[in-house]
Amino acid sequence: MAEYTPLVPSGPFTSTTSAAVTAGKCLVASGDDTVAHSGGASVAFVGVAAFDAASGAKVTVLRGGVHSLDASGAIAAGELVTTAASGAVAAHGTPSASNAVQVIGVALSAAASDKVKVLLFR
Repeated sequence: MAEYTPLVPSGPFTSTTSAAVTAGKCLVASGDDTVAHSGGASVAFVGVAAFDAASGAKVTVLRGGVHSLDASGAIAAGELVTTAASGAVAAHGTPSASNAVQVIGVALSAAASDKVKVLLFR
């Protein structure tokens, strides 16, 4: 029987930035093996930047875990969140068949346009 090994097991991985990124901001797939800050709700979420990186540089992308992220607007504890502009997160609202894939985690604390503690699902 053949064996399979993933390119990157679950956990952090390295990617190239297509624009400058800031530590602690949500990243999305932005091209061929590149990442950038999220620009709004997106299905292309890949993780959180581990450190600041210039455009074209390598950055470590953190996946899963609990993070303190910038909140865009009010978010209640227990509310589902999605990516937002400038690498932040926003309240997702009620998932539907067309937007449920945009959910990236759940807020563990309440926030009003400041930092929110989020458990990332992916």
